[in-house]
Amino acid sequence: MTLALSAHRLHPLKWLGLILISINLSGCNEGLRQRIGIGSKTSPDNTPVVSDPPKSAPLQPGTNVIVIAVEQVGPAVVRIDTVKRIANPLGNFFGGGPPIQRQAGQGSGFITRSDGLIFTNAHVVDGAEQVSVTLPDGRNYSGKVLGGDPLTDVAVVKVVAKKLPVAPLGNSNNIKPGQWAIAIGNPLGLNNTVTAGIISSVDRTNALGGGQRVPYIQTDAAVNPGNSGGPLINASGQVIGINTAIKVAPGGGLSFAVPINLAKRIAQQIVGRGQASHPYIGVRLQSLTPQLAKEINATGGACQVPEVNAVLVVEVMSRSPADKAGVRQCDLIREVNGEVVRDPSQVQLAVDRGEVGKPMPLTLERNNKTIELIVKPAELPRQG
Repeated sequence: MTLALSAHRLHPLKWLGLILISINLSGCNEGLRQRIGIGSKTSPDNTPVVSDPPKSAPLQPGTNVIVIAVEQVGPAVVRIDTVKRIANPLGNFFGGGPPIQRQAGQGSGFITRSDGLIFTNAHVVDGAEQVSVTLPDGRNYSGKVLGGDPLTDVAVVKVVAKKLPVAPLGNSNNIKPGQWAIAIGNPLGLNNTVTAGIISSVDRTNALGGGQRVPYIQTDAAVNPGNSGGPLINASGQVIGINTAIKVAPGGGLSFAVPINLAKRIAQQIVGRGQASHPYIGVRLQSLTPQLAKEINATGGACQVPEVNAVLVVEVMSRSPADKAGVRQCDLIREVNGEVVRDPSQVQLAVDRGEVGKPMPLTLERNNKTIELIVKPAELPRQG
């Protein structure tokens, strides 16, 4: 190591030359900085200026319809907290706890009247002994459930308040696939969450199995537990549906909303009479196709039907409104209350839009002949 170091030592005079060269280079560098203007611009706090844009107005972003729609409806979207009493099947056995337990739940809703009328889902408040409503601005109220309809999953809650923000209601009959769909709610406990997508389909009566009385709006806007009861809004800032259910599959999911026109009709009945009314005529129906017609005719049974697409009456309940009106097994239903029907779901929806006890025209086909009947729907028996 000593030999290597001594081989690299320099004469003292050479060190002096290096120092002078260093000083000269330093001076040249400073002169260069001054000549090209580096460091000549400083801000008021004497830090170097590193940006010098022209004095022009910043570009203005385009109008965001989602932002505007959310600003219009968002203040009226509420969180609904509930406490329900549930039976404990292991109560008093093997240390399983009390026979009745309290269960906390959470959902969403939206204010439709400034004095505290709120729409939500029936399953959000069903069986609740305590209901708490919280607005986005932090105001909290105790809520009273005016009523709920399990068939359509619509419920109405009332709080005692004045001058509350209101979500404007739109017309769900005018929506079309491809239009904007914006969901607002409190999914997974995350308050005031906004998601957006499009209307994927309308009139989904077969989406949830037992939902034939509801022509659901289908959307791809992300909806999760806690969104239930919250509004689905359009690009105009109007509520077009109540988010009520989801279908989850690997890699994605779909959500469904009760159309606001149906929800409003049910809510009017709940507010006016304390419960919703559902007419029924008492028939069991089947979608008829040419292939099914061939199979029916080949059996040589009581029915001989034309090989067409239609709605076939499979059974008529004894002493039901349809039975009293003269509807028979094997009839084909063509129109209900002036509406052309092509499948059992359309018949169900047309009947449900009628009124209990009010005459409803039916157009049937029987033995290749058109028959006009008048049926008076009765109130659908309530379970339990």
